[in-house]
Amino acid sequence: MVTMLEARLQTQQRNSQETGLWSSGFGMKLEAVTPFLGKYRPFVGRCCQTCTPKSWESLFHRSIMDLGFCNVILVKEENTRFRGWLVRRLCYFLWSLEQHIPPCQDAPQKIMESTGVQNVISGRAPGGAGEGQVPGLVKKEVQRILGHIQAPLHPFLLRLFSWALLRFLNCVFLNVQLHKGQMKMVHKATQAGLPLVLLSTHKSLLDGILMPFVLLSQGLGVLRVVWDPRACSPTLRALLKKLGGLFLPPEANLTLDSSEGVLARAVVHAAMEQLLVSRQPLLIFLEEPPGAQGPRLSALGQTWLGVVVQAVQMGVIPDAMLVPVAITYDLVPGAPCDVYHSLVPLGLWTGALAVLRSLWGWGRSPRVCVRVHLAQPFSLQEYTTNARSCWGSRQTLEQLLQPIVLGQCNVVPDTEKEQEWTPATGPLLALKEEDQLLVRRLSRHVLNASVTSSAVMSTAIMAALLLFKHQKLLGEFSWLTEETLLRGFDVGFSGQLRCLVQHTLSLLRAHVALLRVHQGDLLVVPRPGPGLTRLARLSAELLPAFLSEAVGACAVRGLLAGRVPSEGPWELQGIELLSQNELYRQILLLLHLLPQDLLLLQPCQSSYCYCQEVLDRLIQCGLLVAEETPGSRAACDTGRQRLSAKLLWKPSGDFTDSDSDDFEEAEGRYFRLSQQSRCPDFFLFLCRLLSPLLQAFAQAATFLHQGQLPDTESGYTEQLLQFLQATAQEEGFFECADPNLAISAVWTFRDLGVLQQTPSPAGPMLYLSPTFTSRENQEKLEQFIRQFICS
Repeated sequence: MVTMLEARLQTQQRNSQETGLWSSGFGMKLEAVTPFLGKYRPFVGRCCQTCTPKSWESLFHRSIMDLGFCNVILVKEENTRFRGWLVRRLCYFLWSLEQHIPPCQDAPQKIMESTGVQNVISGRAPGGAGEGQVPGLVKKEVQRILGHIQAPLHPFLLRLFSWALLRFLNCVFLNVQLHKGQMKMVHKATQAGLPLVLLSTHKSLLDGILMPFVLLSQGLGVLRVVWDPRACSPTLRALLKKLGGLFLPPEANLTLDSSEGVLARAVVHAAMEQLLVSRQPLLIFLEEPPGAQGPRLSALGQTWLGVVVQAVQMGVIPDAMLVPVAITYDLVPGAPCDVYHSLVPLGLWTGALAVLRSLWGWGRSPRVCVRVHLAQPFSLQEYTTNARSCWGSRQTLEQLLQPIVLGQCNVVPDTEKEQEWTPATGPLLALKEEDQLLVRRLSRHVLNASVTSSAVMSTAIMAALLLFKHQKLLGEFSWLTEETLLRGFDVGFSGQLRCLVQHTLSLLRAHVALLRVHQGDLLVVPRPGPGLTRLARLSAELLPAFLSEAVGACAVRGLLAGRVPSEGPWELQGIELLSQNELYRQILLLLHLLPQDLLLLQPCQSSYCYCQEVLDRLIQCGLLVAEETPGSRAACDTGRQRLSAKLLWKPSGDFTDSDSDDFEEAEGRYFRLSQQSRCPDFFLFLCRLLSPLLQAFAQAATFLHQGQLPDTESGYTEQLLQFLQATAQEEGFFECADPNLAISAVWTFRDLGVLQQTPSPAGPMLYLSPTFTSRENQEKLEQFIRQFICS
């Protein structure tokens, strides 16, 4: 089986030939191989040992790694207390009746009697009755706001919905896998009597429905889910609140001096305190849905996380256990996802039609697999205590990179990058500045843990192979799977290779075509146009597993850009000596250029430590080989290394080139590119993982002299997107014609000082910085970006 990206579906004969292949079962043409995934499957999801060492040790035991997986939607007679032929036919219904739903408590009265709400009602706080408002009216307003936030749970509706959802999930999904060891860690965390706060990624609207079902089936009670009020109609909000949903009232986002905002925020804090005290599990989405154009970190998620952090700091509860969560799909279910990302809020009728469409397609298209990941829980109190010691000085992207881009400076400042794209909401702004920073870094830390514990699905691996023109899909699929496992990332599939490839290509049927060629072989042809953009989005899920190597490969490409042409032979590039200091500098430059929403580096890890990690990864994977220069000590000779006293007592995340002997000796260390036969293709594969983003940045630099400025941010982003689409039509590189990449380019250029922003009645206006009005500086910017791109 080979791939051919250059093939074009031009004739009706080819289309009919392709249709025949899909219907005749192309899997019979593939050679059967033995299972290969039984060798090694890493256990992922350990918490940060630097920030939470006690949690890392206490909530884990090596024996839980061998517990295996369970399919949570597979409910049989054994899952009920009854036996018999009638039970086998009614097991879904009996299972829903046996689920434990805690009785409804008198939460509204306790919220009304809370200290914060009483201060507002009595006038002891700003916005209370003491400022000209009648206490009775304030109480009615509190009840109205509380009704917008939540509603009492409805046990009968919960059981009925669980039964219907179980039937629906079995129709739509092939399985929903959950690691028993991860579930055991969560159960162990609940034994301390502390509330569970699950912090999750967001791939689909179904996440908020699937996670409560999973926790209810595992005996953890009813999960309270935080929903975005803008995404749901009033009728759907009323239903979700009876099922445990929570919504932020719109008044909570008003200014800090607004009396309505003060009252709404007091009610939100009181409702959250009551929920945490009753130890009900809570689910907060820290990530925006993939179709939402904007920052990756959710402003709404940071708002609710800030409320939890404040409740712990005020002593309402002694501590809370945070659980990073991720849900991965072979393919995100399209109908609910598209509805959720539209401008119109999702209603009951729209949701019902989406369910009917999914059921109508049942049996006509292959069902997808789902993996639910519950990372190791950790203590919020412990993180808060340890994380504050890791904060250091930071500079903006303009201060770090602009002098280097313009050639005014060659030294990279010894400091971290400050970049925040997620806007702060009213409840978060009401916190102290130090607490706001804590919430932002905690959310980034947890999202990093969720992403690194996510399994790589078969569609991501296949999409990457198709985009990068790999010649033999069967062999390359096996190779890329094993490379992923070796990097400590799990995969969300298992079984025979032939069946996996057949299943994956069936899922990608809308984006690829199959053509029969001579000798019974098949051509897998990606469909040109938007299909390539879709494949690029799927392959981006593979990036976290290879991020360090991809950054290192692009940095090496940038270092060689001024010495050897990128299209030159690999042997010629391998002659060049690469010093360790030069590699550090190029890696740092690329780290500063890439958005933090993409990198998701842990806040407790410095850039210099990450540079060393990138270099180690390049050596481990065999791309770089240490070069022993005459008269220098061998790189493997550790006998004569000395450790200074200050280094011995240095915190683990605080190594810099100014106080570490290792960095002082780095100047004399040199490397070469390995000459092994597999290295050129692997190097190109790593570089192409970051190519869509870097190509979008480079084309955005080219567009600077063509764009119509000043313009609003959304208007200029639309201009850039149209330019990217037009360029993709000309060059055939559709991977960078993505709205999210256009937004990232505009925001990065704004942080870099290329674009400047001024307020106006129509909203913030962008205009070209005086520094970059000259064509010469624009070309310097484009050249700086293109040095990291491997053609």
